[in-house]
Amino acid sequence: AILGATWHRDFVHQVRDAAVAEFARNGLPPSQVVHYEVPGAFEIPLLAKKLARSGRYDAIVSCALVVNGGIYRHEFVTSAVIDGMMRVQLDTEVPVLSAVLTPRDFHEHEDHLRFYREHFVKKGVEVAQACLATLDNLGSLKSLRKMRTFFVFVDRVTAPLNGYLNVDDYYRRASSRYFLGA
Repeated sequence: AILGATWHRDFVHQVRDAAVAEFARNGLPPSQVVHYEVPGAFEIPLLAKKLARSGRYDAIVSCALVVNGGIYRHEFVTSAVIDGMMRVQLDTEVPVLSAVLTPRDFHEHEDHLRFYREHFVKKGVEVAQACLATLDNLGSLKSLRKMRTFFVFVDRVTAPLNGYLNVDDYYRRASSRYFLGA
């Protein structure tokens, strides 16, 4: 799923569209990427949590532009959003990736607008690549866990057949041979 803030929608859509295009280049059809909008970045963590807990999504990509509007310190908003997204991914074990961008100085003149439009395309590609790599890594961990379970089962069955008293004896002798170079 991709979550996007509606504040500065033109920039946020640059990230979203670039991410969807990068997913497509890597074999994930755009029809499999579900889009959600929230009013602003501050609302992202709550919806991300609900989506992660739904069990329907392998990962969630969040997109927003947080600028210093002079009314509040954008650092506080940014920190709350990023901390909230991290908590969601740690609590649910569903990756929550950030393309929540927080330029120090943002001015709405043509040079900045052009720079940030191009920059957001780049960030969309990068967040999609990070998402795919994260999912690939998590998939590898699942297969390792399955292999470990299989080998433990094999050890329990084969340890006595190979001259070991039990599994503990096998691990003790196998690890001491490894460390002692025997």
